[in-house]
Amino acid sequence: MKNKSLFDSFNNAMLGVIRAIRTERNLRIHLISSLIVLVLALFFNFSTTELLILIFTLALVICMELVNTSIECVVDLVCGKSRHPLAKKAKDVAAGAVFIATLCAVLVGYVLFYTKIAKNSINLFEKIRQMPYYITLISILIVLVLTVGIKAFTGYTRFLRGGMPSGHSSISFAIATAICFVDKGRSILVISLVYFLAFLVAQSRVEGKIHSILQVIAGASLGTLVTILIFQLFS
Repeated sequence: MKNKSLFDSFNNAMLGVIRAIRTERNLRIHLISSLIVLVLALFFNFSTTELLILIFTLALVICMELVNTSIECVVDLVCGKSRHPLAKKAKDVAAGAVFIATLCAVLVGYVLFYTKIAKNSINLFEKIRQMPYYITLISILIVLVLTVGIKAFTGYTRFLRGGMPSGHSSISFAIATAICFVDKGRSILVISLVYFLAFLVAQSRVEGKIHSILQVIAGASLGTLVTILIFQLFS
């Protein structure tokens, strides 16, 4: 079925990822491992290039796992309960692609992390205090994952529109809270403006009848509290 709009394309793509996560154990393992690695990356003073290499490598593993799942579904659809040597070959080759991507990710992670551990003997928590922008990025990603995860857990399938909690509200308040921590001057004007903008985002979701007031409040609370927790842990 052809998607009616670009919005539907994005929503269906996210729905495909969520369905794969729900049904594929290996994908869940890779996803959790990737999140753990990203959190650990906060403790190391990676350069922008190193961080991009790490993110790209982790994304490659997830993408290969999604492709593997797609191939398995197509093979099962075509073959049904019957067995065919070519079907087995297709599944084995797809699994091999995932294996190679995973092996590559392990090697990249080893090189990046071992190099940093070998060169730096200072307290890693002291390092992370000097990287508020990395903490901001990870905080927003965690809020996004939690928002989509809660929607998926409650059975909601339109991740970019509606549902509990409001994604726009959670992200906007997460960004506003992060700005408050990053702003060393703690300017009352800056804090007031960023939260006012976050409030406008939340208010627009209610006015547009996309979310209820409760959903918006839940999103704002999630974004604010998670971001505060992350910054408090590493500050």
